[in-house]
Amino acid sequence: MTAISNIRNFCIIAHIDHGKSTLADRLIQKGHLVEDRNFQDQILDNMDIERERGITIKSQAVTIPYTAGDGGEYQLNLVDTPGHVDFTYEVSRAINSCEGALLLVDAAQGVQAQTLSNMYLALEHNLEIVPVINKIDMAAADIPGTKKQIDHDLGLNAEEALLVSARQGTGVDELFEAIVKRIPPPLGSADAPLRALIFDCHYDPYRGVVVHLRIFDGRIRRGMKIRFMSNNSGHEVETLGVFKLALIETEELSAGAVGYIIAGIKTVSDVRVGDTVTGADNPCEAALPGFREVKPVVFSSIYPVDSNDYEELRSSMEKLKLNDASLVYEKDSSAALGFGFRCGFLGLLHLEVIQERLEREFNQSVIFTAPSVKYKVRLRSGPGGEILVDNPAEYPGEERIEGVEEPYIRASIITPSAYLGNIMNLCMEKRGIQSNMTYLDEKRVELIYDMPLSEVLFDFYDRLKSISRGYASFDYDITGYKPTELVKLDILLNGKAVDALAQLVFKDSAYDRARMVCERLRDEIPRQQFKIPIQGAVGSQIIARETVNALRKDVLAKCYGGDITRKRKLLEKQKEGKRRMKMVGDVELPQSAFLAVLKTKDE
Repeated sequence: MTAISNIRNFCIIAHIDHGKSTLADRLIQKGHLVEDRNFQDQILDNMDIERERGITIKSQAVTIPYTAGDGGEYQLNLVDTPGHVDFTYEVSRAINSCEGALLLVDAAQGVQAQTLSNMYLALEHNLEIVPVINKIDMAAADIPGTKKQIDHDLGLNAEEALLVSARQGTGVDELFEAIVKRIPPPLGSADAPLRALIFDCHYDPYRGVVVHLRIFDGRIRRGMKIRFMSNNSGHEVETLGVFKLALIETEELSAGAVGYIIAGIKTVSDVRVGDTVTGADNPCEAALPGFREVKPVVFSSIYPVDSNDYEELRSSMEKLKLNDASLVYEKDSSAALGFGFRCGFLGLLHLEVIQERLEREFNQSVIFTAPSVKYKVRLRSGPGGEILVDNPAEYPGEERIEGVEEPYIRASIITPSAYLGNIMNLCMEKRGIQSNMTYLDEKRVELIYDMPLSEVLFDFYDRLKSISRGYASFDYDITGYKPTELVKLDILLNGKAVDALAQLVFKDSAYDRARMVCERLRDEIPRQQFKIPIQGAVGSQIIARETVNALRKDVLAKCYGGDITRKRKLLEKQKEGKRRMKMVGDVELPQSAFLAVLKTKDE
């Protein structure tokens, strides 16, 4: 068993696409955890969706054995983290279970928004930060310029920055030595009462819940009785071990270690990420501080395509929540779609990822409604005074509303100065108000904008990346609420309102949004034997309309001549039949119609 002084717990943090997963691959290869013939890129990204998109969604832990230059045997516990702003919660959980962080900076792109954001997160937890300049092999690499940015923007000692090419493996040996020398060993005592933090979980259909732990004090052995402090539930440890790509069983885990336990936990709701595990016979005095409370910013409803699958969807949501603690949900219902769940997400990418995981991992066919944010609505009279509304179905009538406030964000955009004009136009289009503009150096500008969160939801990030050719970076913090003019946009099909398509929109944007939704639905709804009007309405006023034309059957095909009245008689008969059909006919909305409404620009 490794002594606590020879354990190093560290994570890799950086802006999106700065090479975290590639560097983790090189560290794992150097640690000989996988044979070359079994190796694949992004080896810690074990979801198909992560490989397809080239992003990390889940932070993953792995234990790497390392023999240092002085002959000491070390156990390095690495946590690879995501870089996208939607998955900051995953980063905060990883940071909570480490003593040090490798802060990666791309030699070609330099310091970007999430680099700063993640560094401040690490400093809040008093982590030892080791700056690493990655991608030094690229033709566009500017090492002196990147060092200057590390010194000026981050306030770190640029001379201590390590030069690495994760793709080629250059500088990885020096990085291992720096981890051992510069990152401190864990504090804690193996003889104290057990205190362990649950930083992640996953569900195994044969063994139940697999709990991922960081041990701060004490030790866990097989057969030991443990207790979860949040709900006081007791369990007996059946199996425990460490992560070496596979789950490798060990006899015990002691202070400083990162590993897993299996305790026959079949009730998914018993386990809560951020909870403290202690011994049932010799409990610790106080729980460890959990993670910061997750605050969802985007809300949408999920419904099963077949209403009979509701129970199956509920079970899938429980298991997904176990693996993604930032997912928040409660029961919901819709006249059009039946029973489902109202969910809170950390952003639109988070929503897309949850949808794909439900479909791939749990084989669920689901429909998502248009995303919304949480508005504060002040009522003129009656009980409540002020209510929070994130669901268009709960929005009160205009006559009851005195005022509405919407959440605002402080957006930080770092961009090369060549794209400055176009990015400022985009922010103005999204109702942004510029509060600061700073030239970081002769090539880069930092823009600070106050803008409504609802404007950032749909296509802001994609358009920012396309305008700046991928060079602009974006980060935001919620700042508070400001007054706004809000209306409820109803979508009517064949004269009937579809509650699942209703949206809360800014008054001046209602016409554009209604027209876009109607056009998208016109392309997605299958044609019937009768015309289908698609209308966008605010209150009783129709502000947009499209029509799905009827399928025409050639009723004159059997009419070989004769008087015109014969043809007219057949056409009148067809017209009467279509009129009757329209009265009783229902329009079926395909799943693709709901997804089309989520996109605002042609892709």
